[in-house]
Amino acid sequence: MDHLLRSTPGNVQWGLWDGRLKPVLRIASGDRVTIETLSGEPDDLPDPSLGFDIVPGHAEVLASTVRGPGPHLLTGPIHVEGAEPGDVLEVRVLNIELRCNWGWNLQVPMLGTLPEDFPEFRRIHIPLDRARNVARLPWGQELPLSPFFGNFGVAPPLAWGRLSSKEPRAFGGNMDNKELGAGSTIYFPVFVPGALFSAGDGHALQGDGEVCLTAIEAALTGTFEFHVRRDLRIASPRAETAVDWITMGFDEDLDDAAKAALRDMIALIRERSGLSAQDAYTLCSIAADLRVTQMVDGNKGVHCVLAKSRMPDRVLR
Repeated sequence: MDHLLRSTPGNVQWGLWDGRLKPVLRIASGDRVTIETLSGEPDDLPDPSLGFDIVPGHAEVLASTVRGPGPHLLTGPIHVEGAEPGDVLEVRVLNIELRCNWGWNLQVPMLGTLPEDFPEFRRIHIPLDRARNVARLPWGQELPLSPFFGNFGVAPPLAWGRLSSKEPRAFGGNMDNKELGAGSTIYFPVFVPGALFSAGDGHALQGDGEVCLTAIEAALTGTFEFHVRRDLRIASPRAETAVDWITMGFDEDLDDAAKAALRDMIALIRERSGLSAQDAYTLCSIAADLRVTQMVDGNKGVHCVLAKSRMPDRVLR
């Protein structure tokens, strides 16, 4: 069954993840949902007289929604029938579209990867050509767009309470992983009944690292397909694309984030191939790539990427 979840007051959470939130939509495993999302707090919205389209209802959501500890606008949560703690929610990203003809980029004093080098506040609005699928940067350069959702996932465990939308964690959240665009599939461990999926923080384009604090932030519409998986057991999000397997690690320490992503890739290789841990470790050293996902969200992110063509066939021992 197909559903539409609009970004209207009551359907959008501001700056928080919380397993106690009431769902705004209930669906069955196998259903598809087109989710509208918003991007930007009040000061991030451009002057419409400059030719920028403001998404209808954006101002109303900001005026009527209580702000949590983080900045992101997240549409949801969605209750997936049958999902229980210990299960895995498989989320297929079927399609992503821009909702407006602009994005924004922010630099904030004391934040970002080089706060000591860039102490000035700056906010810029970047025109997006949806017909040509390009962004035009202030210095005249054009870059092709590659949209994805930076902040999405399932609800955290109830015991964790209300959390900021800023940090990526075991339930997903602000992962800011540019690999997770249309055509990708993400696997989330379920912590509360119904999983309670939400999505937001659209990015029109981002480099690995997201070094200045933000990407080209933009309002997106995404179509997702949801499947409850009881045959899988994972402790943190994993993903796949048509050509790659991806594991992710999040930690305040970049080394520890890398270790987490690598350990999960070793586990994934062993699950799929039957290799020993030492053999899988060797394979990662010669065939997998560790990439810095983002440096700016409190918990830093590293993702480990292994081409599916390099995943061994199952070893018989």
